[in-house]
Amino acid sequence: MNLQRREGESDLVVVKEALEKTYQRSEELTNTVAGIIEDVRTKGDKTLIELAEKFDQVSLDTVAITEEDIARAYEIVDEETIEHFKFAAKQIKTYAQKQLECLKPLDFESEIPGLRLGHRLVPVEKAGCYIPSGRYPLPSSALMSIITAKVAGVREVAACSPPFKGQGTIHPAVLVAMDIAGADRIYCMGGAQAVAAFAYGTQTVEKVDMIVGPGNRFVTEAKRQVLGEVGIDGLAGPSEVLIIADDSANPTHVAIDLLAQAEHDPNAKPILVTTDKVLIDRTLEEIERLVKTLPTGEIAYESWQDNGDIFLVDTLEEAVDLSNRIAPEHLEVQVRDEETVFKNLTHYGSLFMGHYAPVAFGDFVSGTNHILPTMSTARFANGLWVGSFIKTAFHQFVTKEGCRRLSESCMHFAEVEGLFAHRDSVRLRVEE
Repeated sequence: MNLQRREGESDLVVVKEALEKTYQRSEELTNTVAGIIEDVRTKGDKTLIELAEKFDQVSLDTVAITEEDIARAYEIVDEETIEHFKFAAKQIKTYAQKQLECLKPLDFESEIPGLRLGHRLVPVEKAGCYIPSGRYPLPSSALMSIITAKVAGVREVAACSPPFKGQGTIHPAVLVAMDIAGADRIYCMGGAQAVAAFAYGTQTVEKVDMIVGPGNRFVTEAKRQVLGEVGIDGLAGPSEVLIIADDSANPTHVAIDLLAQAEHDPNAKPILVTTDKVLIDRTLEEIERLVKTLPTGEIAYESWQDNGDIFLVDTLEEAVDLSNRIAPEHLEVQVRDEETVFKNLTHYGSLFMGHYAPVAFGDFVSGTNHILPTMSTARFANGLWVGSFIKTAFHQFVTKEGCRRLSESCMHFAEVEGLFAHRDSVRLRVEE
């Protein structure tokens, strides 16, 4: 094992370094997505149906999913799976409701007589939830986005997902999850064209106010380009996990958790930061052993080889500092002194504390949302939550007395900024 110190990192030993394989924007991607968006904006359903045939190899009469389509999906999905979906839905809904309880409207009388200030919490009216579909069906993403929007009070929640390979329509498990989550309308569409349909509307797809949910680089680029026409939750990149571990960590647990993130796709980013060299050696051995037991082992191993990082640090304080700089999407902590580490961690999408807290719980059933910031955006952004769908709309009630007391300062500001109609909008009232 070749241990090298990275320049400028006096206490950091790079044991394994990624090839920096990430999604990159390109002129070709930007232009391709712009063309798709324009076609959907001008031609509507026709483009959605043509691109479904081109990209998904399915022939659709309409992108709208009917009640009969949903009923057929329930017939295909087994009862045990449906019960587990309902269990996860309850957890996600409970967590979202508790988050909502933290948000409060505001209304108070100012210390200035005649001035009342506050804000109201107003949910967006219409949201579009994008449920990705690539190598695997993702019913969990349907629950995460749709339930959170419904709890926030969004009046109309639409959901879409691309046709799944071999199904000719949305995967039945995803369709059942969409229904359990409470989607008001469901569409079989994906890619940049789905984002465009939500942003501009078509003959069948109703325009929304906000689009949420992860997707591939075409979906991400489309969300970037329609931002301003609609709101978005964020721009997703490759999925990530960072594990902070000391010598108390179980190398089998560390190895399988790294592989669990790596199996998402070849661009996933697994990172280990540890104070223990022995743990590194044993974890690498376990990765080699465990990857052979996984049906997804080929993808997981490719991702690990290309994108995996291992850093050896002297102290947990250094591990925490490195983690805060990386700001990972998922952060696992497997150490003895959990509380000390916990209180110093500040930048992450979702945190998993303890030796028995794999990311899988947050992905599916614990209740926290798994639609999270990636590519270090957790330094300034958070994951999807009820607040994502709620606007804080300010208000002020001003009486004649309040107008008089605010007038002098207000008119002075207006004159300083050269906005004389602003000044006179106050002056003419005061002079009445």
